[in-house]
Amino acid sequence: MTDKPQSLLRASVVVGAMTLLSRVLGLARDISFAVLVGAGANADSFFIAFKIPNFLRRLFAEGAFAQAFVPVLAEYREAGDAARARALVDRVAGALGGSLLVVTGVAIVAAPLLTLVFAPGFSGDAEKYRLTSELIRITFPYLFFISLTGLAGAVLNSYGRFAVPAFTPVLLNLCLIAGAVLGARYFAEPVYALAWGVFVAGLLQLAFQLPFLGRLQMLPRPRWDWGDSGVQRILALMGPALFGVSVSQINLLLDTVLASFLPTGSVSWLYFSDRLVELPLGVFGIAIATVILPSLARDKASDSVAAFSSKLDWGLRMVLLIGLPAALALMVLAEPVLTTLFQYRETLPRDIAMASYSLAAYAVGLVAFMLIKVLAPGYYARQDMKTPVRIGITAMVANMVMNLALVIPLHHFWQIGHVGLALATALAAWLNAGLLWRGLRRSAVYRPRAGWGRAMLRLSVAALAMTGVLLWLNPAMADWQAWNWWQRSLHLAGLCAAGAAVYAAVLLGLGLRLKDLRH
Repeated sequence: MTDKPQSLLRASVVVGAMTLLSRVLGLARDISFAVLVGAGANADSFFIAFKIPNFLRRLFAEGAFAQAFVPVLAEYREAGDAARARALVDRVAGALGGSLLVVTGVAIVAAPLLTLVFAPGFSGDAEKYRLTSELIRITFPYLFFISLTGLAGAVLNSYGRFAVPAFTPVLLNLCLIAGAVLGARYFAEPVYALAWGVFVAGLLQLAFQLPFLGRLQMLPRPRWDWGDSGVQRILALMGPALFGVSVSQINLLLDTVLASFLPTGSVSWLYFSDRLVELPLGVFGIAIATVILPSLARDKASDSVAAFSSKLDWGLRMVLLIGLPAALALMVLAEPVLTTLFQYRETLPRDIAMASYSLAAYAVGLVAFMLIKVLAPGYYARQDMKTPVRIGITAMVANMVMNLALVIPLHHFWQIGHVGLALATALAAWLNAGLLWRGLRRSAVYRPRAGWGRAMLRLSVAALAMTGVLLWLNPAMADWQAWNWWQRSLHLAGLCAAGAAVYAAVLLGLGLRLKDLRH
């Protein structure tokens, strides 16, 4: 794949389309969760058991590991030595796989301790504590499979094969839907079927990518060689990257830990709202970041300073073009969206109302979450790990301070302490994104192209027009509650279509053209 701007756009569309399919199925999965287990104690137990390996997957496989591995592999490829690149993949697969086997074994044995660490509030409920520990033993091997899947995906992305890694998460959602719809009947407690669905999904996702690696002649033959210079470089880069690239995920996990002390249902309310924020973040923010990192790494390897800056500028503009209206729409339509997707059987109106508050709070930080996904590769492509570490630690400390400042009064006066957790995470994300941006500007790595003032004015007017239309057309909540699922779905689809049409029309009317998206 070339590095032309339009090729980046095209690759982003491909990744976004695959990710959109995955996210839609993810919503179907979460709907099945809501119908099957609702937002009670058992649901809280499963979400904790699923969140731990999923968090570690984002932290290592998609976070620090990918950001450290891709630039090193790009250097090997730039040198034109295919044999050395294959040898690097073999040794990284051996080191990663062997380490994960040990970690997985320890975690299975120490599952009760993990429950105590990640959900200390569950210790006061013996049954909830026991169930969570048993579910962790089933779900934790997912980390082993999905981390190796992340290695395979990083290799494929480096060679411009973006569609396969982007499609792979679809298999997770299909397995979990099958577990909820088909497997739950075979277990006395339905959440066990979901846990086994996670296990099977990890295995299938890894197996799916292997043939495509074979076509590139990059199928790993794992070798245990920690002394390899490439492995050592990746390890050196990974350590600090754990903080720099994954602060948002750490903050979300801290939210879950604190939520375990809040009223029953708080973990589930945060989960449902976080899942909806993940939809635009995954489809657009992560899609842009996925295609931009290998390209930035190649620009750095070839000392193309102007091209490096230009790609960052393109990524930031694309994030704002999509992220700003998505954030405003989630704020305005938080309760209607949650009602349409999740309020059936076990999920009650109060659960929806509580989740809508945290969804609106998370939406405050949506643009920042997306900006981080684009700004962080600007450091990691240059193998600068120290700066994002300092920024990440600053943001994480600020998040914890804001947690305490917001959760205690919101819980004490209004019983919505979980909203304080979401809002603190959103505000910390803005701090993180702002400091990353300032660092790139100060080092002259990023130089904004002309036309930002005009572009921001255009975006702001279009986003405000869209928000006004959504507020005007949105029916009363009593109507949403009275409608059945298809009436809710039709009205929600109509609102989304109307908002998108107004946004696009105003942008076009103010002069935006397709060529602007290609630089």
